[in-house]
Amino acid sequence: MYFYGTFPEDFTWGVSSSAHQIEGGWDADGKGPSIWDNFTHVPGNVNNNDTGDIACDSYNKVEEDIYMLRALGVKNYRFSLSWPRIFPTGRNNSINSYGVAYYNRLIDGLIANNITPIVTLYHWDLPQALQDIGGWESNELIDLFDSFADFCFQTFGDRVKFWITINEPNVISRLGYGNGLFPPNVKEPGSAPYRVAHILLKAHARVYHTYDDKYRASQGGVIALCPFISWAEPKTPSDPRDIEAADRYLQFLVGWFTHPIFKNGDYPEVMKWKVGNRSELQNLPSSRLPVFTAEEREYIRGTADVFCFNTYSAKIVSHSTTRLRPFSYEYDQEVSVTVDSSWPSSALSDHRPVAWGLRRVLNWIKEEYGNPPIYIIENGVGKKAKSDIDDNARIFYYKTYIDEALKAYKVDGVNLKGYNAWSLMDNFEWVDGYDPRFGLHQIDFDNPNRPRTPKRSAVYYAEIIRNNGRAHLHHHQL
Repeated sequence: MYFYGTFPEDFTWGVSSSAHQIEGGWDADGKGPSIWDNFTHVPGNVNNNDTGDIACDSYNKVEEDIYMLRALGVKNYRFSLSWPRIFPTGRNNSINSYGVAYYNRLIDGLIANNITPIVTLYHWDLPQALQDIGGWESNELIDLFDSFADFCFQTFGDRVKFWITINEPNVISRLGYGNGLFPPNVKEPGSAPYRVAHILLKAHARVYHTYDDKYRASQGGVIALCPFISWAEPKTPSDPRDIEAADRYLQFLVGWFTHPIFKNGDYPEVMKWKVGNRSELQNLPSSRLPVFTAEEREYIRGTADVFCFNTYSAKIVSHSTTRLRPFSYEYDQEVSVTVDSSWPSSALSDHRPVAWGLRRVLNWIKEEYGNPPIYIIENGVGKKAKSDIDDNARIFYYKTYIDEALKAYKVDGVNLKGYNAWSLMDNFEWVDGYDPRFGLHQIDFDNPNRPRTPKRSAVYYAEIIRNNGRAHLHHHQL
């Protein structure tokens, strides 16, 4: 059923991107290398051996990017700051004025066009110099990230009023340290993701408190974390074991980070129980899930002003009855769930549209965390195509997903405040390279000028924004 209605007047429509995926200029003007620069420079790591060296060349195209944003009529633009572009060595003894000037130009251009900047401090491009001292496995990163964030608040916070500390910390932990698909390519699924998540949570909380203590009074912004969420639908909704498995899946995927922040400063009970139990069966001296002290729990609890998240698709989850192999750390096994991975495919590039999953995930957040103000920060669909200017499938994706978001807001009373499409333009999709296209604008990556062309979805999304949630599709458009 298509639901007719509009969002509230102050609803914020936007688009999102991230530094490493669009900027290029990987070593321009004194920028230091990031772990993604180095990783992509090794042949075989990325689809087609693609790199982000030039990407969309946004480092040299501030005006073009702002032009696209103006044409869309967005109210906000979510982008990220490249830590090694600002601090080439990752530390504030090496401030790169060219990097600072680039972000100042972008932020000033957005403000001049009444576009609110939403700024992510960390979107995966860790300075290589900090990976060399242990990266996110080292407690030193808590101070170093705080020092970087402090500099950004001080430098940009007079104009930036919406901050995201870390993009998808749950993906960093699992893909960087579990299956080792992303740099730093650590494959220690049973322990490293839990250790890294522990440090990421402390780093996030530290930065939140720095903002709170030093900048909130004068700058008046909001700050939050941004996890990745896939809705988990129980395979047999009448089977209580499947319902429990689906919830367990969500707790291990999301609650891992949001339960400490939005509930009690600690991990979900089911995680503590499951991981602790299995650690005991493995005769380990203590649980592989680290423990927060009472002080740390108090420090972490409440460190988000709003609930931000990224979502693309959904999974079907059922209770797993396979006997746990004692030393296998397969993630789904740890959670004791079976995920139907044939639907949708797990590849980044094939997020199958499951629009009703968005409404369910919004309701889950509302019930689980007491109806916080919610922002959808990334949502979109990737297509493998050389050109997809006539992207009717993407139009259909946005039409159905935004409609489910509207139902959650209007019918279910979810406190939804904003929606951001991923992405402003086709870009470097991590290990998938330039193959899946997620943009509302097409980039010709074979042309050194990286020309931008609006797709039909850009025209469609602009109309949704103009009408605050409703776009009329003419027959010839579908």
